[in-house]
Amino acid sequence: QVQLVESGGGLVQAGGSLRLSCAASPGTFNDYNMGWFRQAPGKEREFVAYIRRSSGSTDYVDSVKGRFTISRDNAKNTVYLQMNSLKPEDTAVYYCAARRTYYSGRYYEGKTYDYWGQGTQVTVSS
Repeated sequence: QVQLVESGGGLVQAGGSLRLSCAASPGTFNDYNMGWFRQAPGKEREFVAYIRRSSGSTDYVDSVKGRFTISRDNAKNTVYLQMNSLKPEDTAVYYCAARRTYYSGRYYEGKTYDYWGQGTQVTVSS
Protein backbone atom coordinates (compact mmCIF):
# COMPACT_ATOMS: atom_id res chain seq x y z
CA GLN A 1 0.00 0.00 0.00
CA VAL A 2 1.22 3.48 -0.89
CA GLN A 3 0.48 6.55 1.17
CA LEU A 4 0.99 9.88 -0.57
CA VAL A 5 1.53 13.23 1.15
CA GLU A 6 1.60 16.36 -0.97
CA SER A 7 3.15 19.72 -0.18
CA GLY A 8 4.33 22.88 -1.87
CA GLY A 9 1.08 24.51 -2.86
CA GLY A 10 0.32 28.12 -2.18
CA LEU A 11 -0.47 31.51 -3.61
CA VAL A 12 1.66 32.89 -6.41
CA GLN A 13 1.38 35.69 -8.94
CA ALA A 14 0.98 34.98 -12.62
CA GLY A 15 4.35 34.24 -14.16
CA GLY A 16 5.72 32.82 -10.94
CA SER A 17 6.81 29.33 -10.05
CA LEU A 18 6.01 26.62 -7.55
CA ARG A 19 7.35 23.15 -6.96
CA LEU A 20 4.96 20.55 -5.65
CA SER A 21 6.24 17.50 -3.83
CA CYS A 22 4.56 14.19 -3.18
CA ALA A 23 6.23 11.94 -0.64
CA ALA A 24 5.30 8.28 -0.75
CA SER A 25 5.55 5.70 1.99
CA PRO A 26 8.82 3.81 1.67
CA GLY A 27 9.12 0.29 0.38
CA THR A 28 6.58 0.32 -2.43
CA PHE A 29 7.23 3.52 -4.35
CA ASN A 30 9.29 1.85 -7.08
CA ASP A 31 6.39 -0.44 -7.97
CA TYR A 32 4.40 2.50 -9.31
CA ASN A 33 4.31 5.01 -12.08
CA MET A 34 3.22 8.42 -10.88
CA GLY A 35 0.87 11.07 -12.12
CA TRP A 36 -0.37 14.53 -11.26
CA PHE A 37 -3.97 15.63 -11.68
CA ARG A 38 -5.76 18.84 -10.84
CA GLN A 39 -9.30 19.97 -10.21
CA ALA A 40 -10.44 23.56 -10.47
CA PRO A 41 -13.60 24.80 -8.74
CA GLY A 42 -16.66 23.61 -10.63
CA LYS A 43 -14.54 21.63 -13.09
CA GLU A 44 -13.84 17.97 -13.67
CA ARG A 45 -10.59 16.42 -12.57
CA GLU A 46 -7.95 16.92 -15.25
CA PHE A 47 -4.82 14.97 -16.05
CA VAL A 48 -1.65 17.06 -15.82
CA ALA A 49 1.49 14.92 -16.02
CA TYR A 50 2.75 11.33 -15.86
CA ILE A 51 6.15 9.75 -15.30
CA ARG A 52 7.18 6.14 -15.76
CA ARG A 53 9.51 4.39 -13.35
CA SER A 54 11.59 2.32 -15.75
CA SER A 55 12.09 4.66 -18.67
CA GLY A 56 11.55 7.98 -16.96
CA SER A 57 9.51 9.08 -19.93
CA THR A 58 6.82 11.66 -19.33
CA ASP A 59 3.54 12.89 -20.72
CA TYR A 60 1.74 16.18 -20.19
CA VAL A 61 -1.54 17.76 -20.96
CA ASP A 62 -1.03 20.24 -23.77
CA SER A 63 -1.90 23.26 -21.65
CA VAL A 64 1.13 22.78 -19.37
CA LYS A 65 3.67 21.44 -21.83
CA GLY A 66 6.79 23.57 -21.80
CA ARG A 67 5.89 25.09 -18.44
CA PHE A 68 5.57 22.13 -16.08
CA THR A 69 8.08 19.35 -15.46
CA ILE A 70 7.35 16.12 -13.62
CA SER A 71 10.25 14.25 -12.07
CA ARG A 72 10.87 11.61 -9.45
CA ASP A 73 13.59 10.68 -7.02
CA ASN A 74 13.19 7.00 -6.34
CA ALA A 75 15.75 7.03 -3.54
CA LYS A 76 13.68 9.65 -1.72
CA ASN A 77 10.32 8.09 -2.62
CA THR A 78 9.20 11.44 -3.96
CA VAL A 79 7.65 12.78 -7.14
CA TYR A 80 7.78 16.47 -8.04
CA LEU A 81 5.93 18.86 -10.25
CA GLN A 82 7.91 21.96 -11.13
CA MET A 83 5.50 24.63 -12.34
CA ASN A 84 6.88 27.68 -14.13
CA SER A 85 5.19 30.57 -15.90
CA LEU A 86 2.05 29.97 -13.91
CA LYS A 87 -1.24 31.31 -15.20
CA PRO A 88 -4.51 32.01 -13.38
CA GLU A 89 -5.97 29.10 -15.34
CA ASP A 90 -3.63 26.81 -13.41
CA THR A 91 -5.49 27.52 -10.17
CA ALA A 92 -6.71 24.20 -8.81
CA VAL A 93 -6.23 21.55 -6.19
CA TYR A 94 -3.36 19.37 -7.36
CA TYR A 95 -3.27 15.66 -6.57
CA CYS A 96 -0.53 13.12 -7.00
CA ALA A 97 -1.48 9.56 -7.77
CA ALA A 98 0.20 6.17 -8.04
CA ARG A 99 -0.43 3.43 -10.58
CA ARG A 100 1.06 -0.05 -10.82
CA THR A 101 3.89 -0.21 -13.34
CA TYR A 102 2.39 -3.19 -15.12
CA TYR A 103 -0.72 -1.20 -15.98
CA SER A 104 -0.26 0.25 -19.45
CA GLY A 105 -2.21 2.84 -21.35
CA ARG A 106 -4.84 5.37 -20.37
CA TYR A 107 -2.56 7.15 -17.92
CA TYR A 108 -4.75 10.20 -18.40
CA GLU A 109 -7.71 8.46 -16.75
CA GLY A 110 -7.80 8.95 -13.02
CA LYS A 111 -9.74 5.76 -12.47
CA THR A 112 -6.71 3.71 -13.55
CA TYR A 113 -4.71 4.89 -10.51
CA ASP A 114 -4.53 2.94 -7.28
CA TYR A 115 -3.66 5.58 -4.69
CA TRP A 116 -4.19 9.31 -4.30
CA GLY A 117 -2.78 12.06 -2.17
CA GLN A 118 -4.89 14.50 -0.21
CA GLY A 119 -4.31 17.36 -2.62
CA THR A 120 -2.59 20.72 -2.31
CA GLN A 121 -4.09 24.05 -3.31
CA VAL A 122 -2.40 26.15 -5.97
CA THR A 123 -3.76 29.64 -6.49
CA VAL A 124 -2.39 31.90 -9.21
CA SER A 125 -3.39 35.55 -9.08
CA SER A 126 -3.49 37.79 -12.12
